[in-house]
Amino acid sequence: MTEHNRYLERCQQLAAIAAAAGESAVGSVVVLDGKIIGEGSEKSRQMKDVTRHAEVVAILDAVEKYGHCRGSILYSNVEPCILCSYVVRHHQISKVVFSKLCGELGGTNPAFNILTTDQISVWTKAPLIEIIK
Repeated sequence: MTEHNRYLERCQQLAAIAAAAGESAVGSVVVLDGKIIGEGSEKSRQMKDVTRHAEVVAILDAVEKYGHCRGSILYSNVEPCILCSYVVRHHQISKVVFSKLCGELGGTNPAFNILTTDQISVWTKAPLIEIIK
C-alpha cells in the first residue's frame, strides 16, 4: 500500500461515517510531514451549514490543532469543489490528492478552475494535483 493509499483509505473511512449520518459520502485528511494534522467528514446537513464540506472541516481541524496547514497535502475521496478549492488556496496547501472527480463544480473543471488556475495573484502558486483511482 502506498502512502497516498493509506491516507485515501482514511478518507474512505470518514466518508462512510458521513454517509451513515445521512451526509454525502466525503472524507478528507490534511497531512504534514507524514502525519495527519486534521481530518473531517461531510457535516453540511448536521451543522445546517453548506460550508461544512469534509475538506473545509479537515482544514479547520488542522488549523485549530496545528495553527496552520501551509505546505501540507490535502487528501479527499472526492475532488474538492469550488468552495473547498478556495479554502485550499487560502490556506496555502501545497498538494491535493483525490480519487474521484466531482463533475461540473469541481475545482479542476476548466470553467471554474479555482484549484488549478495561475490567474489569481492574491495566493501563492496553485497546489499540485494528483488523482489516484
